[in-house]
Amino acid sequence: MALVPFPNKAAKPTDDEPDWDDHDPDQDSGGKMSFLDHLDELRRRIIYSLISVAVGFGIAFFWLNDIFFFIFKPMQEMLPPGQKLIAIEPGEQIFLMFKIGLMAGLIIASPLVFSQIWLFIAPGLYAREKKLAIPFIVMGTTLFIGGAAFSHYKVFPVVWGFFSQPFFDFVEFMPRIEPAFSWYLRLMLGVGITFQLPTVVLFLAKMGLITPRFMIRNFGYAVMIIAVVAAVLSPDPGGLGMLMMGGPVVILYIFSIGLAWLFQKKKKKYDDEEEAPA
Repeated sequence: MALVPFPNKAAKPTDDEPDWDDHDPDQDSGGKMSFLDHLDELRRRIIYSLISVAVGFGIAFFWLNDIFFFIFKPMQEMLPPGQKLIAIEPGEQIFLMFKIGLMAGLIIASPLVFSQIWLFIAPGLYAREKKLAIPFIVMGTTLFIGGAAFSHYKVFPVVWGFFSQPFFDFVEFMPRIEPAFSWYLRLMLGVGITFQLPTVVLFLAKMGLITPRFMIRNFGYAVMIIAVVAAVLSPDPGGLGMLMMGGPVVILYIFSIGLAWLFQKKKKKYDDEEEAPA
């Protein structure tokens, strides 16, 4: 009489590490693409994303003046009394309006852009993982627009208000609209991108690549990475933008731990007892 082999206890996954090898039964449904196929797919998705942004630009074109005042009026109001933003080069205002239209077009087209990102990574996923399409697009779009709004109403006013103050009586601050908008755009895109952390965590947790305990154990490394990314994306060298950008992302990381706990992939159950043949 022989005994039926049972799983090795040493191979049983723990809660401390992500379950890298636990795949779904339908894992064979994942698509396989060559390197050239990936490049061709990437080119196609980039083209579709650019077309979406161009359509968004066409929609925003009718409100360019309103968007211009929406961005620059708060900047001008934070300057010392009597001072204005200036333009010193021919066509500077026209080119700036074009950039503002592209920014607005990106925000308008963000659901389509995120759908193209999903369509690029979807061929490498299994059938069960492809069900995350709608949550990925909705969360990505919502957090990007929310991050852009947070940057406009909270982050940029603090950074701009601090650096636009006169530090010396004999120096008159006369900011150009082009560099001012560059600061605004970098902060907006930086905050919008870093706000994608919960989306990434939800995706990885559902795939079983990370666990809540893994995130807690590596909290210190995560804060360091967030600080480095915020320093790179922040336009100011003084660290204020990094603090304003990185602080909320640390809070989002803590929130993402709970998100990973709620949506973590269920692990297989192992039977530690011997099974006798029938």
